[in-house]
Amino acid sequence: MNWIVKSRERFINDWYSIDGKTFFIVLCLLYFTAYFIKGSFIVDGIAAFEVLQERGEMWVMDIFFGLQYFSVPLFLAWKFTLTAFILWVGCFLFGYRVTYAELWKMVMIMDLVFIIPELLKVIWFMFFETDPNYHDYVAYYPASLMNFFDYESLPQKYHYPLKAFNLFEIIYWGLLICGVYWLSNKKLKMSAIIVSCSYILFFLIWLGYFIIIHD
Repeated sequence: MNWIVKSRERFINDWYSIDGKTFFIVLCLLYFTAYFIKGSFIVDGIAAFEVLQERGEMWVMDIFFGLQYFSVPLFLAWKFTLTAFILWVGCFLFGYRVTYAELWKMVMIMDLVFIIPELLKVIWFMFFETDPNYHDYVAYYPASLMNFFDYESLPQKYHYPLKAFNLFEIIYWGLLICGVYWLSNKKLKMSAIIVSCSYILFFLIWLGYFIIIHD
């Protein structure tokens, strides 16, 4: 684990030292770009949407997808705020003195990993699954448990949990552990326990709750 120790200075100096507001704007722009590409080159090419265009009814879906752009900053801000708070509570309970502001910025930086599946989804539907229906498009999430099931035979309540449990989420867990470790400069094992007992536990409870309320 020496590479984790050696990476602390690089993270603090090269990543954590950047301006938080600028990074947030850049992150939003990356999501905007991914949504624009998916909407323009994938969704518009799906047969059902082509029918709507011919009928002159596509404006309804344009409004729907347009709202996604406005929701990105709000969603990201809410996600970072909640995640940082959960981690802050975990750090507090285990006696780690890491400020909420420090955790918020760290969470925002680590969220960059979720840009990768957005890009992979674009690549998948542009070059491999070139004639999907809308349900294929919505059900697909790269490297997720959903890929091991036939979504058409699954109850709708399992779709989101199976997509949410994916390789990039697990990588995110590891990044959060590293982040808490780097910010606190204490034991890696304890950082793993903090993240496991706070964010990961909350994440699993949320997925279970989602399934229960959709019975």
